[in-house]
Amino acid sequence: MVNLAAQAGVRYSLENPMAYIDTNLVGFGHILEGCRHNQVKHLVYASSSSTYGLNTKQPFSTNECVNHPVSLYAATKKANELMAHTYSHLYNLPTTGLRFFTVYGPYDRPDMALQKFIRAIVSGEPITVFNYGKHRRDFTYIDDIVEGIIRVLDRPAKVNQDWDSNNPDPATSSAPYRLYNIGNNDPVELMDYIEALETSLGMSAKKELLPIQPGDVPDTYADIDDFVAEFDYKPSMSVKQGIENFVQWYRAYNDINK
Repeated sequence: MVNLAAQAGVRYSLENPMAYIDTNLVGFGHILEGCRHNQVKHLVYASSSSTYGLNTKQPFSTNECVNHPVSLYAATKKANELMAHTYSHLYNLPTTGLRFFTVYGPYDRPDMALQKFIRAIVSGEPITVFNYGKHRRDFTYIDDIVEGIIRVLDRPAKVNQDWDSNNPDPATSSAPYRLYNIGNNDPVELMDYIEALETSLGMSAKKELLPIQPGDVPDTYADIDDFVAEFDYKPSMSVKQGIENFVQWYRAYNDINK
């Protein structure tokens, strides 16, 4: 079973925290109960790079603790991982959490950066660029995310026979529980990301540079070594090509002539 449903996004969690509690905590609790009572053989669920919070050691590794989230969204995702571990431990339910890193691509949410940027650029309006464009993000194309999910599905999490309670590895357990990062493993500066979008559109963006927003982290960078080793997985889409694909989709979907 795969659960990708959630109240997503850092921004909205500042405005409506109860939506995240209702959906991401209560809702995920129902998912776990459904799995327990229906003998589900493997639960794969979406976590987030946001869980790394105040961590600064990069690349971000699932083998490091993530105890300092900086948004309620991140806190609910960390809570999902803890809830999943509890069910793995109590009911022998294999659970695999996938921490996605800045997913983008066709059919993404209208509130996400690419759609907001492209709408503003084609309308001649300025785009808001937070942290003065100094963000670095491990932008990951949707096709690479889907490929990762598919590879995990038929490989239920297993007990780590070498797990040491005196030196616990957060990514594994004495229960059938596992965490992985899925990212591009190649962080890109936000300004370079915007430049790639301008190139694909053939238009320049007017930029309004602003300070970092509450709940944001400056940089993300996924350590995917475990995932590569165990699933022979490697993301294949460059940001330049991914944005070009997105722009082509956006023009067709919205019937915009070049």
